[in-house]
Amino acid sequence: MIDDLVRAARSRQRRAVASGMIAGAVAALSAIGLLAVSGWFLTGAALAGLSGAAAVQAFNYLIPSAAIRGFAILRTLSRYGERLFSHQAMLFALADVRTRLFARLVDAPPAAALRFNRGDVTARLSGDVEALEEALLRTTLVPSGIATLIGALALAALAGIVALIALCAAVAMSVLLSRWVGARWLAPALDAEREATGQLIGQYVDLAAGGDDIRVYALDDAVRAALGDVEVPLQRARIAMARADAVIAAGHWLATGMVVAAIVLFSPAHAPLVALSALAAAATMEIVGGLVRLDLQRWKSRGARERLDAMFPAPGPQMVAAPADPSAEIVIAGHRIARGDRVAVTGPSGSGKTRLLETLAGLRDDAPETAEIGDVAVAQLPLAARRALFALAGQDASMIAGTVADNLALARPGVNRAAMENALFLAGLDDVVAMLPGGLECWLGDDGARLSGGQRKRLSLARALLADRPFLLLDEPSEGLDLDTEAMLAARLRGWLDETGVGLIIVSHRPTMLELADRRLALKVG
Repeated sequence: MIDDLVRAARSRQRRAVASGMIAGAVAALSAIGLLAVSGWFLTGAALAGLSGAAAVQAFNYLIPSAAIRGFAILRTLSRYGERLFSHQAMLFALADVRTRLFARLVDAPPAAALRFNRGDVTARLSGDVEALEEALLRTTLVPSGIATLIGALALAALAGIVALIALCAAVAMSVLLSRWVGARWLAPALDAEREATGQLIGQYVDLAAGGDDIRVYALDDAVRAALGDVEVPLQRARIAMARADAVIAAGHWLATGMVVAAIVLFSPAHAPLVALSALAAAATMEIVGGLVRLDLQRWKSRGARERLDAMFPAPGPQMVAAPADPSAEIVIAGHRIARGDRVAVTGPSGSGKTRLLETLAGLRDDAPETAEIGDVAVAQLPLAARRALFALAGQDASMIAGTVADNLALARPGVNRAAMENALFLAGLDDVVAMLPGGLECWLGDDGARLSGGQRKRLSLARALLADRPFLLLDEPSEGLDLDTEAMLAARLRGWLDETGVGLIIVSHRPTMLELADRRLALKVG
């Protein structure tokens, strides 16, 4: 799945990829030509100077000097173009992949999407997607590298078969060494580094959520120690990665020195051609080093692909089409609930009241009682169908890191400020929001950190009211509220339900809220 997304993103950047590929090949060939001509020119000029005045006068320095300037200018311009186009293709393609991955995560069944904590999702959508740049860079750099290698071999051949064989051997030695070290040392270190990074990010996100408690209870040292313990495996993995990189770099530069020495010592060609070939080989090995580093990235992207694919499970059983009639009756354990009905779900702790509401809303499929909508089992309905019927204000009132308005706008597209203010009034939160700096535009922080538990639940309730769905699902909506505030909330909700005719399924242990229901559905443990 990830490979398909990368290929699609790359195809949408085909013009930038092709331009970067051409510019990269021109830049590499210009660099080799510049060093080769410079070596030939300097060596030839030195030999002419040693041969006497006649040789100096006969030596044509205008053509090679013009070629040097031309190669230098061409290398500068093409290198700029290669960086510009390849980075444009890579950045836009990765942004495309991230956007589509996040969209798929949102559309995935909640049971699958909620398997990962926020730190894990952040690590995967940032670091793991960034690792996919190898596939994009390979498209640009490998063809230009092959073209460069062919040109370099042609220049090396001018110094004889010895130079040609030495350059081929050095390239093969560098590539094979990197492959061996990559498989033997680098791949395990990369796997350990990714696992440790994910654990560190997850630990940090979990601890950061309790920032206030950490300060109040002076837990700073304990938090640092906990993060330090998680960081130890990360440092070990990075040390192993550095050692592998050092071995590969040392082997590459050893191969470079060997090929240059072999050309200088054993080539039978004239000195200017030997210098040309030796410098061309050195420039070629520098480019080969870039390709070797790119090849090593496949170990990094391999694990990233596996983790990104693991975020999306294989397709489950085929879902049925959504019921055409949004007013279809809900049947729970034989009890029929029509639109406009108000039902309280009761039962002891552990009987599955919350699981029932979350199953109706599409967050899970393990309700303790059978639930059908229009003679179709709820678990067989696609997520979009359930979302069209139910608005949930859950027991865990989750918020995004944004303003009050940002959190309310999640209810449905096009919600205006007047509707937001009315929903806040119905939820009994209008006075609280009015006192916040900026009102609706007040920044709440991560997961609504600026609000108390009861205020967060009422903001979640206001969001559910704005969703404009046929049924409202409430799970302990008055938990954490004093009796007067609870009575006010119940009165406003009763008036809104009477006015709109929206159905209600409520779970609560508070008598005042249970009075909103006309009948009760009792669940039993087991």
